[in-house]
Amino acid sequence: MTRTVWVKADSAVGDWETRKRRITTAIEAGADWVLVDEADVGRVRELGDVNVAAFLADADVVDGDDESAEADAYFVGKGGEGDGTIDLPEDLSGSADLTTLRRRDDRAQGAYVRVLGTEYEAFAEEAAEAADFTVIVGEDWSIIPLENLIARVGEETHLIAGATTSAEAQTAFETLEIGADGVLIDSDSPDEIRGAVEVRDAADRETLDLRHAEVTAVEATGMADRVCIDTGSLMNGDEGMLVGSMSRGLFFVHAETAESPYVESRPFRVNAGAVHAYVRNPEGGTNYLAELSSGDEVQIVDVDGGTREAIVGRVKIEKRPMFRVQAELETDDGVDRIETLIQNAETVKVATSEGRTAVTDLEEGDEVLVHYEDVARHFGEAVEESIIEK
Repeated sequence: MTRTVWVKADSAVGDWETRKRRITTAIEAGADWVLVDEADVGRVRELGDVNVAAFLADADVVDGDDESAEADAYFVGKGGEGDGTIDLPEDLSGSADLTTLRRRDDRAQGAYVRVLGTEYEAFAEEAAEAADFTVIVGEDWSIIPLENLIARVGEETHLIAGATTSAEAQTAFETLEIGADGVLIDSDSPDEIRGAVEVRDAADRETLDLRHAEVTAVEATGMADRVCIDTGSLMNGDEGMLVGSMSRGLFFVHAETAESPYVESRPFRVNAGAVHAYVRNPEGGTNYLAELSSGDEVQIVDVDGGTREAIVGRVKIEKRPMFRVQAELETDDGVDRIETLIQNAETVKVATSEGRTAVTDLEEGDEVLVHYEDVARHFGEAVEESIIEK
């Protein structure tokens, strides 16, 4: 599931300057969509790159003459049945909003519903069957309507929960352990908007199972082409990347965050190993270090298995003396051996049971932190086939 953050910036939130501040904050924070009035679409396009959803000014008319003024999605519900301006008909087959959603000319792709009672839950459920996007706004922030719709709607629509704080956004993403597909933030606070984006990113990230493996060999191997991955993100002392010569077992290598008498810290960098080695990416696959280039994404991992993504800014490949580090661990099929090549340098550190340890101080019997998956890989993707790595 790809989760999304939407920011409400229509006339109901204030004048254009107020709306503009929300939209600008949304763009800078990395929100996915803004929801505005149809008349503001062109002005939003001038502010930056973001998906634009618009409330239909007239359910029967969408002006397509000016492409810059066209929204990416149109919504019914504001000033209609969805927000309670017009009473819901007893028979929903007579609903004007639902009729617009169901039109074959794709006049509208989204529905906006304030859940004012159980009848509006039923209305939202009907709308979800026809809408690509369904926004539900619970009065006084009740999660019960959201729970009901998550259970009933399934994957029929991209379900978006209204929220006014990042805490409410987190609750929406966690409801019923499945969560809403998106949240619509209605707040002037930049902190709440940015917080909702952070919650979205955290909800989409995986947590990895890391374990320790016993070092069985550390030996100098001569020169090799070593890769430093310089990212566009700063890492902290608990973060690094997972790299290794064998795709099934990747070693945790710390970012260069530690102060050293030899060189200044470079908290954007991981000295990852030789060009042949694998590094884990945010999709759960692997890339060869040699194939990375500026603009690619890599996965940053902390010692507890928490993950986030980072953009590669630069890759430095230089000839350097290397160590071969070999380790063994218990698996369901017995003891397995994994290894990697890593630069022979005091500034390169791995995570061990004793904490951050320079590879030059690594000894047999030490326990290094690794991520182990009993899978084979083909072009970085896990496959079910027998592959021997040694």
